[in-house]
Order: sequence, then C-alpha cells, then structure tokens
Amino acid sequence: MFFAASKLLPLLIYPLGLACLLLGLSLAIFWRFPRVAAASVALALTVLLLAGNGWVASALVRSLEWQYLPPDEVPQAEAIVVLGGGTGAPDYPRPWVDLNDAGDRVVYGAKLFQEGKAPWLILSGGRVAWMSGQMPEADDMSAIATAMGVPLTAILPEPNSLNTYENAINVRQILQERNIGRILLVTSAMHMPRSLAIFRHLGMDAVPIPTDYWVTDADIEPSLAGFLLGCLPDAENLRQTSRALKEYIGTAVYRLKGWL
Repeated sequence: MFFAASKLLPLLIYPLGLACLLLGLSLAIFWRFPRVAAASVALALTVLLLAGNGWVASALVRSLEWQYLPPDEVPQAEAIVVLGGGTGAPDYPRPWVDLNDAGDRVVYGAKLFQEGKAPWLILSGGRVAWMSGQMPEADDMSAIATAMGVPLTAILPEPNSLNTYENAINVRQILQERNIGRILLVTSAMHMPRSLAIFRHLGMDAVPIPTDYWVTDADIEPSLAGFLLGCLPDAENLRQTSRALKEYIGTAVYRLKGWL
C-alpha cells in the first residue's frame, strides 16, 4: 500500500498534476464561483510557467546534483553498487535492453569495474508489477554490464528492491553475507543525496560516485540566446522540475518514516 501511494499520490503535487487539479476545480465551480474559478486558472498557469522555466528547473536540479561532485580520483573499494532506474525491459519491438536517461548508472559502474576499482559489481533493482517486462531490472543491468566485458562471476544481482530504501536494505544483506566493507555507490547525481543518506543511515561505508548530471557549467553561463530560451516554458524543463521535486518529497517522506 505504501509503495503504490508513494508512486501515485505525488503525481497530484508535481506541477502538471497540480495544474490539472486546479483547472478541474475551476471547471467544477465556474458557474457558481466565477472569480474563484478564474483565480484557480491563473494559479494553474503560474505553476506551469514557473515549473517550465529553464532557470527554475536548473536551479532546483543543481541544488541536488551539485551536493556531490565526482572525485578527482575514484578510490578503491570492495564493491561497486549500482542502483536501478536506468533501463527499460526489452519489450517488443525493442531489440534488446533499453537505456533511458539514467542509463549512465550501469554504464559508469561497469566502466569503474573495468578500471579495477572493485572486484564485485552489485546491481540493485527489481521491477514494478504493473510496469513492462517480466524480468527484474537487475537482469537488464547484468546484460549491459556483461556486454561491456564484466564477467558474470563478478556480478552480484539484487533483483527484489522496488524503491531506494529497499535498494539499501537488500544491498546491506549482500554486503553482510559476503563480508564486504567499503562500497562505491553509483547513481544519478540528482538521486545521490537521498541514496547516500539512506545507505549511511544503515551503517554502510558508502563513497558517493555520482553520474548522469543534467546541469553543467555550460548551462550556468549560457549565451544570450540560451538565456532567453531558458525564460520560455518548455516541456523538458517541466520534467526536470518534477524530477527534482520528486527527490525533495521523497527525502521528506523518508525522514518522516525514520529511514534517514
């Protein structure tokens, strides 16, 4: 129940869902309370304009991503842990496992293994029952890692977790069973603050190794044309704002539950 609620209820708080709620309210009360309805429409428009603004989106994303920047030299560890969320199942007509925007996670994790940073590659991720694909995401990530040259004998899949907290709980069990100490935690930069907090809260010696950055130096100091375009509402900006809000809401919920 908590899992379903945690996935569905925030949709009503994200900018697009909130704007739809406000517009629906305005339609429902338009004939009896036209001024309130007009105010509701104006608020919905304001939400979409702000959330779709490039500068608002970049500021929110950067506030999360730049909390942890890549180290000058990645240290040695006993295992590399890659969190799921970067792949799609090979459902027809996809010819193979699909990489989404966060696919950098598994690619970078495999690269670190190839560089000899750790002898084990732990791939953590299940698959939500109502989503596509029958196999857990850990299997999809394993397919990508082995295609990059990681031997299957060096991969420890964790196929049961459905959220970040379960990632940490299940990975901790693997670490305890294998007597593994320090780990390199690989996930998207925006996801790293919440992920690292959970892993450390559970007593794991985790080194943050973020990847998949959306905001770079080039975005902070754009050209004049880039600055003007950033002021205009855009669907991609709306998506990034929603992703950042997801992390902040997730952190707040996890704190309330005592997971952080």
